[in-house]
Amino acid sequence: SAQMIKEVEVDKVVVLEKEQVEAIKKLWEDPGIQECYDRRREYQLSDSAKYYLTDLDRIAMPSFVPTQQDILRVRVPTTGIIEYPFDLENIIFRMVDVGGQRSERRKWIHCFESVTSIIFLVALSEYDQVLAECDNENRMEESKALFKTIITYPWFLNSSVILFLNKKDLLEEKIMYSHLISYFPEYTGPKQDVKAARDFILKLYQDQNPDKEKVIYSHFTCATDTENIRFVFAAVKDTILQLNLREFNLV
Repeated sequence: SAQMIKEVEVDKVVVLEKEQVEAIKKLWEDPGIQECYDRRREYQLSDSAKYYLTDLDRIAMPSFVPTQQDILRVRVPTTGIIEYPFDLENIIFRMVDVGGQRSERRKWIHCFESVTSIIFLVALSEYDQVLAECDNENRMEESKALFKTIITYPWFLNSSVILFLNKKDLLEEKIMYSHLISYFPEYTGPKQDVKAARDFILKLYQDQNPDKEKVIYSHFTCATDTENIRFVFAAVKDTILQLNLREFNLV
């Protein structure tokens, strides 16, 4: 099975053959592979691997059409600068997505003078993971340092800052077996306590803000939960509008 999968030219696959599906399923059920999966924090593996591998029969069907969840769980790193204009209740927002990887930052860090708001995404589940670029640096420590850099940049001093603490569903699962104190010794809360872990991580980021007059607006999110995101974006829209009205002395 392993040899068959190894020989597949992934970029050329259009249809999953029955033999390939059976080989993948057999590998996924292998105890060694499962042990590797349990140790996934030690290397770079998509959070959605289990989701797709456990539903392979459906995905391999000739009539397969991706569901909303199938699409939402796809992970494609952002490279460069991508702009998404969208209408939210008759108000046009321009959202600019930028790559957070180290190699991407130099492309955008100077391009955002006078932006209205910054939405900074934190992956709550990455407290025990390492960077793809450097396998001895903690992802959350790197994220925290980047957050401080951004909110203290002169270009962003007048921009509102909205913190999305994402992947709350994965944190709920992971905190039961991967203890926060093992990676952040300053954590003094109980083990296996999701709320304590969430509050601690939120404070880690809030503490990066040197300007105590500047409010950091925060939301705990799950990007694959459409209702949660709909609610959060309604709140974000209201926040941005209120701040703009205040800036022009209209409230």
